Amino acid sequence: MIIQITAPGAYVCDDANGPEVGHKYRLEASEGGSSEQGRAFHALLQEYWKSGTSSYPAKSFEEFKNQIKKALGAGFESYLYIDMIEGMPILKEVTLFSDIPEHVRKDKDRANYIRGRLLSWSDYTKRQRTETIDRLIAEMIQAGVQSIKFNEILEGMQ
Repeated sequence: MIIQITAPGAYVCDDANGPEVGHKYRLEASEGGSSEQGRAFHALLQEYWKSGTSSYPAKSFEEFKNQIKKALGAGFESYLYIDMIEGMPILKEVTLFSDIPEHVRKDKDRANYIRGRLLSWSDYTKRQRTETIDRLIAEMIQAGVQSIKFNEILEGMQ
């Protein structure tokens, strides 16, 4: 059931019956990612990690999750880099990689000067979450994840 709030205490419902008096409902903005997507993503990640079939060189689950978000997710929300200004190293932050000065980007040792800050899962849009989950499932299938839990997650998403 989808409800649109039209004014304080007023709403329009897509279901002819509407919400039932006396029942409690959990309300989420439909534009953002849903809590169901969050639970599905993290359950899939856990299953992929436990399967041991991924080729990501992660030493911990948290590192694995970040590598998945980097490879399959929305990527970075910003970039940090160090630039030398008047002989002093200065830490700067930009939104786009292309906003980093060319002399820093083109430096052969740029990995020492540039770091991306991954977008938090809670800041993903509904579309970004859907696309990331779809890519994760496709990769898990390709990697050969075959477990009862994986199949249960997929069935629950249908």
